[in-house]
Amino acid sequence: MTSQKPAVPNPDGGLLRVRMDLAYDGGAFSGWAVQPGLLTVQGAVEEALATLIRRPVRLTVAGRTDAGVHARGQVVHFDLEPGEWEALARGRDIDPAESLVRRLRGVLAKVLGGRVGAPVPYRDLAGAIEVHTTGLAPEGFDARFSALWRRYSYRIADRPANWDPLARNITLWHKHALDVELLNDAGSRILGVNDFLSFCKPREFSTTIRELQHLEFKRGDDGVITASVQADAFCHNMVRALVGASLMVGSGEQEPAWLAERLASQVRDSKTKLAPPHPLVLEEVAYPPASALLERAEQTRAMRTAESE
Repeated sequence: MTSQKPAVPNPDGGLLRVRMDLAYDGGAFSGWAVQPGLLTVQGAVEEALATLIRRPVRLTVAGRTDAGVHARGQVVHFDLEPGEWEALARGRDIDPAESLVRRLRGVLAKVLGGRVGAPVPYRDLAGAIEVHTTGLAPEGFDARFSALWRRYSYRIADRPANWDPLARNITLWHKHALDVELLNDAGSRILGVNDFLSFCKPREFSTTIRELQHLEFKRGDDGVITASVQADAFCHNMVRALVGASLMVGSGEQEPAWLAERLASQVRDSKTKLAPPHPLVLEEVAYPPASALLERAEQTRAMRTAESE
């Protein structure tokens, strides 16, 4: 077998940067980020990678999801030595990327299989995390800082006739009818670059300034409302707080101007209501062309640093 040349080495010490695209059922996990004593998506995937690579492997994620939040289009990266990447093929004439996907699926099934004590009473979590693709990333790629935007969806059934038990783990059963026009009127007033402190749980040394690019509610043919929320990045709890506030407008409890008033108040208080996490799904993360990845990452790092000062 001819050794595959490291086509896209990371400038830092000749390491290869690997991109991984994955999906997961967040109901089984205490969020994305590693937490001592808790089952998390990052913890499970890193455990599986450590089994394959035979050393700890740290993941960088495009968007950290909260406990109970799902993902269809999550993106991560990690770095490997060229020899570690080639060894994934185990000496066979097979693409290391293809081999990594296959082997990770098997190891993840063992890591998750039979786990108990998760936030939901799953006896077998095999299949709760699905790795779709892996591959060597273009030079300059950073799953977090190279991203142009992230998009989430949120499903809401506001009519008892649409309370489908088979979809209850990914849909909010809302007890009051919602006016989609009011929801969209309110959302349109807070688009753009703003300080979303009123809709975020601030993290130390992190900014709450974000560009909210899209906030729209649509009622489907099945009568279920789906919210689509897109921003350059989201701070902690931001999507759930935006949806929670919007629901108060859609039900008639507040006027459409209320979201803009909350935004301007720059206060996180008892009026900040979080929508439940289980209908929230990270759908997609977008990146620029390969030639612009490094520039985008540098711009994002500089912008976040400046905003935090």
